[in-house]
Amino acid sequence: MRRSFRPPPFEYAILSFMQRLDKKILELYPDFSRSRIEGLVKSGHVTVNGAIASKAGMKVSDSDEIEVEIPPPVPAIPEPEDIPLDVVFEDDDMIVINKAPGMVVHPAPGHFSGTLVNALLHHCPALAGIGGVARPGIVHRLDQDTSGLIVVAKSQKAMEGLAKAFASHANIEKTYLAIVHGRPRLDAGRIENLIGRHPVDRKRMAIVEKNGKVAITNWQVTSSSGSKAANTSAVVCRIETGRTHQIRVHMASLGCPVVGDRTYGKSALDKRLEPPPTRQMLHAWKLTLWHPTKGEKLSFEAPIPDDMKPYVKAILV
Repeated sequence: MRRSFRPPPFEYAILSFMQRLDKKILELYPDFSRSRIEGLVKSGHVTVNGAIASKAGMKVSDSDEIEVEIPPPVPAIPEPEDIPLDVVFEDDDMIVINKAPGMVVHPAPGHFSGTLVNALLHHCPALAGIGGVARPGIVHRLDQDTSGLIVVAKSQKAMEGLAKAFASHANIEKTYLAIVHGRPRLDAGRIENLIGRHPVDRKRMAIVEKNGKVAITNWQVTSSSGSKAANTSAVVCRIETGRTHQIRVHMASLGCPVVGDRTYGKSALDKRLEPPPTRQMLHAWKLTLWHPTKGEKLSFEAPIPDDMKPYVKAILV
């Protein structure tokens, strides 16, 4: 067994052994809890022979090479920061924000400040501690470069109700607008499959045959524009689940990746567009849910951002 380390921001350990994966990692890092080890595996920070480990209890042989990547710690308690917010709705129980593109939802390695959580703690100090100190009030997330509607709980009762609704996808209607390269073969469709971690690249998600979660996207093309060499389409996506990178993975599977998507997209196609995209063209456009304490049905809509408008010829919804 050997262990080696790379300089910050990540620490690595490389070893060979036979047994359950989590037990051997625990031998190497005795201060780690089983839950932390399981979290490292689930988040794709453990690889076996270069492939992302499927589960903490998997068996490995003595000749297997295991690599454990330890992200730098995130500050335990986020600090309030005076950052402007576009508030769509707010009462004593919840707040709906039109998130700007480029804003990270909560502190994470590499993003310890300037997040939505930092801004919310300044806007409503009572939010601190709701649902936990690290991610107060957060019941769902948007990617950093995805703009649009996000709901945050402001009371513990609302936190419980909203978290349950988003986890079960019950009585939640989420509609996104995506600008994609090309035009899908059909005008509308439904994609249902499993999405999980990419078998090699932990930063990517992928359609998988096993060890994934059900992901369902209903999509409809509303317009297309541009030349044959630089054609784009506006696609409305109504999702029944909320998996990481779901729409981005599903659109790429149609051969029509989201414009500006640096992970699943095509940079050569992005360069042909005028203006060239500065981020992924994905917007959390509409949201319908039931109020977590009052039982009222609420519907919200976030205006299409200015940077997406040049690609949208007409929205026929």
